[in-house]
Amino acid sequence: MIKDFAVQRLDVRAFAESGGLLTGQDTVGRHVRLMAETHGRGEGQPVNWTARGELRNAAHPQPDVWLHLKADTVLPMTCQRCLAPVDMAVNVERSFRFVADEETAAAQDDESEEDLLVVSRSFDLMELIEDELLMDLPVAPRHEACPEPVQLEAVDPDFEEAAQPKANPFALLEKLKTGKQ
Repeated sequence: MIKDFAVQRLDVRAFAESGGLLTGQDTVGRHVRLMAETHGRGEGQPVNWTARGELRNAAHPQPDVWLHLKADTVLPMTCQRCLAPVDMAVNVERSFRFVADEETAAAQDDESEEDLLVVSRSFDLMELIEDELLMDLPVAPRHEACPEPVQLEAVDPDFEEAAQPKANPFALLEKLKTGKQ
């Protein structure tokens, strides 16, 4: 039996038990936080994603529930070196293990290498995809080689003039003093 799964209300355990596979293509414009990072540009850029569920140790009384996620897009950003537009490719490939509750996740987080999430019957897969793409963004996007030479220093002729020491206004008062001791 093939079961349909809703990406915004995913029953993670059932998805893993059935070895479910979801693929899709969305646009950047449907993700508010991605649009904020691009300053409103690239609304029609495609976001491609694939999610696969897996149940490990199925014979165990509490088998491990896994979700394997791949997502990619190209986001129009601003180069931090030359301030010109730059397209940044963002590729995510991560696996998540689901645990029963927040306490279990907190207890196992330090010792586990994988990312831990709490199992849910209404898990928002699209929110996870957006989260992972956001975390994969570069802190300072920039071109490999900027299209225009970058001016790394500025020379301002008025700056040199302003740097000259000004006359002390009290020096004039000193000259006005009479012969008082």
